[in-house]
Amino acid sequence: MDILTLFFTALLDLSNAMAPYILFGLLFAGILHELVPESIVTKHLGSENISSVIKSTLFGIPLPVCSCGVIPLATSIKKSGASKGATLSFLISTPITGVDSILATFGMFGWIFTIYRVITSMFIAMLAGILTNLLDKEPEKEDTFSMKAPQDEVAAHCCSSKSSCSTDKQKKNFSFSKAMEYAFVTLLSDIAKPLFWGLVLGALITIAIPQNLSDILVKYDWLSYLIAIAIAVPMYVCATASLPIAAALMLSGVSAGAAFVFLSAGPATNTVTIGVVKKMLGTKSLYIYLGSIILGSIVFGLGLDFIFDINSIDPKSLIHMHEEASIIAVLSSVILWGLMLFFIAKPYFKKEV
Repeated sequence: MDILTLFFTALLDLSNAMAPYILFGLLFAGILHELVPESIVTKHLGSENISSVIKSTLFGIPLPVCSCGVIPLATSIKKSGASKGATLSFLISTPITGVDSILATFGMFGWIFTIYRVITSMFIAMLAGILTNLLDKEPEKEDTFSMKAPQDEVAAHCCSSKSSCSTDKQKKNFSFSKAMEYAFVTLLSDIAKPLFWGLVLGALITIAIPQNLSDILVKYDWLSYLIAIAIAVPMYVCATASLPIAAALMLSGVSAGAAFVFLSAGPATNTVTIGVVKKMLGTKSLYIYLGSIILGSIVFGLGLDFIFDINSIDPKSLIHMHEEASIIAVLSSVILWGLMLFFIAKPYFKKEV
């Protein structure tokens, strides 16, 4: 009974800390989705140069699309003539950060951690794109990549609604109702399940990691980095859902750098994305994709620990989870959980009908 109490207390703390920022981020993401036509994204990424890589990275940073949801959009970009480098940089920068994730990161970890996460994700994405354009210039056969196959694969694994995977929709006039529908139906339904499991797993980590294991991870930084990478690369977790897991790791004694490794590598990779990247861009681009994310995450994780050490910053002091929750936080948590559970349960109701 004590374990259940500890678990639900930890889960409540995580929910209250994140919910207001997630809901506000979803609102902003819906508005952004209506204001920025997808045709603008595909227009500037055709050249095989550094400019296209930078543009694709900047386009990807604010978009609230997860590592699975970004694949149909990247497929359209690639088929529209974007270079391998631009496509790969977009694939990396988009899922690592988004408007909702940036706001949630700020709410949970503060501005230092948030700015560092955004800047480093840009650097990793641009590095991967530039290396791909330089090292993977082999001519592509017209039939090496079928647009239909990966879209079908992603639809089966990732997409909870047809509208969330459409890359052909063109927007003419701003519609607030459509913005809200995208934010709280299309987008939230896509991230509901990983967000749910991210919160649950984060609460479990908070109460389940033995203190002696935390001591080992604190003492041997290299071990915590390797564990974070081993968990993050194959696991599907969106940028927002990865936050409670990272916070739980830090509260359990893991360094901020190791938690950052998970925040960086987790959203950018998963088994489905790895398979589609190999088919869409080739084996060499896949190696660059994985190598840039893994090495970049570790290097910047070490950098974050160094910054915290020289400034005598306690990582635990950044996490805003133990303050008394406001009415807005509690109400936001109730709304978020209600919507999450609704979208998780919705497919089962359809089956019964």
